[in-house]
Amino acid sequence: MKQSSYTNFNTKLVYFLLFIILGWQSSCTPNDNKVINDSNYESDLIIYGGTSAAVTAAVQAKKMGKSVIIVSPDIHLGGLSSGGLGWSDTGKKEVIGGLSREFYQRVYEKYQKDDAWKWEDKSEFGNVGQGTPALDGEFRTMWIFEPHVAEAVYDEWIDELGIEVLRDEWLDRESGVTVEGGKITSIRTLSGKEFKGKMFIDATYEGDLMAAAGVSYHVGREANAVYGEEWNGIQTGVYHHRHHFKVLDQPIDPYWTPGDPSSGLLPRISGEHPGVKGQGDDKVQAYCFRMCMSNHPDNRIPFPRPANYDSTQYEILVRIFNAGWDEWFGKFDMIPNRKTDTNNHGPFSSDNIGMNYDYPDASYERRKEIIQEHRDYQSGLLYFVQNDPRVPEKIQKEFQKWGLAKDEFTDNGNWPHQIYVREARRMIGKYVMTENELLQKKPTPESVGMGSYTIDSHNIQRFVDENGHVQNEGDIGVSLPGPYEIAYGSLVPKKEECTNLVVPVAVSSSHIAFGSIRMEPVFMILGQSAATAAVMSLDEGIAVQDLQYIKLRERLLVDGQVLTLEDRIISK
Repeated sequence: MKQSSYTNFNTKLVYFLLFIILGWQSSCTPNDNKVINDSNYESDLIIYGGTSAAVTAAVQAKKMGKSVIIVSPDIHLGGLSSGGLGWSDTGKKEVIGGLSREFYQRVYEKYQKDDAWKWEDKSEFGNVGQGTPALDGEFRTMWIFEPHVAEAVYDEWIDELGIEVLRDEWLDRESGVTVEGGKITSIRTLSGKEFKGKMFIDATYEGDLMAAAGVSYHVGREANAVYGEEWNGIQTGVYHHRHHFKVLDQPIDPYWTPGDPSSGLLPRISGEHPGVKGQGDDKVQAYCFRMCMSNHPDNRIPFPRPANYDSTQYEILVRIFNAGWDEWFGKFDMIPNRKTDTNNHGPFSSDNIGMNYDYPDASYERRKEIIQEHRDYQSGLLYFVQNDPRVPEKIQKEFQKWGLAKDEFTDNGNWPHQIYVREARRMIGKYVMTENELLQKKPTPESVGMGSYTIDSHNIQRFVDENGHVQNEGDIGVSLPGPYEIAYGSLVPKKEECTNLVVPVAVSSSHIAFGSIRMEPVFMILGQSAATAAVMSLDEGIAVQDLQYIKLRERLLVDGQVLTLEDRIISK
């Protein structure tokens, strides 16, 4: 049937308006990335990783006018910040600036809305986080938050700027990194997608891109003699926190039949000698999941019994309870809506000591096995304390009020999607940060951000000491004289290894220095600085190692970064 002129006019008008609207939307969220075909992508900057540092790096690059693609092995953006670590390890908040501080301001804005307080009245949340109010109205920041709120902030940030993110894309670590003339030219994922870029950022906890590109790195503890340190290396006989067996009134026997070594060691105790104090090893501090629990009757799920549950794995804990230990609830740090960020606490807790040594260099398949073993161990621990009749009645009854938060991690059985990789590979770059810079025994060159958290390492070994008792080793906590600067050289490889890669998470540092640097606010700071350096180096057509620091410093300060105490943001 022939259309009337009126109908034709309306049709043309609709197409015209659609053209205008789509063109306007395109100009609001420009995407300059090139998709050569369904499997090939090209951008100024390729960021590998889905951590908080990956997000701030992408945001900074986009704000500086560059095309950027996040290639994320993770489905959820934000790493630990959206994976259960809602009780932010901030240290001195006045040295947190730039996009890192903006993240906490965006969190604050989320909690200004009435619908953010579903399980608790806002006026009832009077928690104090890391030395200052969790909800800081004067400076419009909030430092303590729920996992889903953090993830929403990251996702909205990405959407606002039209940043392209490809999720569940895993780097081909065997042959997926092409390096020509000292530069990475492309990376390929296991799905067959190829990403070509001019600059690259490795924003993974594991340093997978860095390692696949042939950049030098270290796993484990260096001997103290390597960098002239005191707190690196094996630390037998050092008891800094309450995560060791010296906190008990009586020692714990390590054998199934007390006093009888022939009966065998209890589970999760190593029979190996711990090593000589101050010497290095290839072991890393324990991992765990930061648990988001709820005690609201309408928003809690009882801890499920794991399919392979084995109560004998927790025999040490029974003996610890029998010795009078009553600190089970010592790290139930409250976050909004009657939930927790629950962390390891005590001689035997959520830290799965000694079960992660091969994780940093392991294949994806082996890492999945390690992660599953950690989940089985930790979920079994929760079920054990809530149900086993050997647990003290007072503790058990109180703990039965808790469960997994029903409205968190809804696509993962309400279990955190990110294991706490406290350390893995650490680059050996242009400059190595050590405890000497953190303790201000020597100056730090070319600051690109600041840290301030206590030098902190979790336990690394559980063994039988010289007296025949159970003991933990590796837990260190050393106070700092004040905030410290982080060197630009710790973010870049040696020039002879790679000239267009920046590494803001698996940074160049000793084990013990990384114990402080490894905090989420710092990773966001370093992600922003890494992207700034990459973009400026790209604009000048030079290696990232050749960028003039004075230029980098000027731009970082313009964008709100705090590089020295003189630059600090005045805050509570």
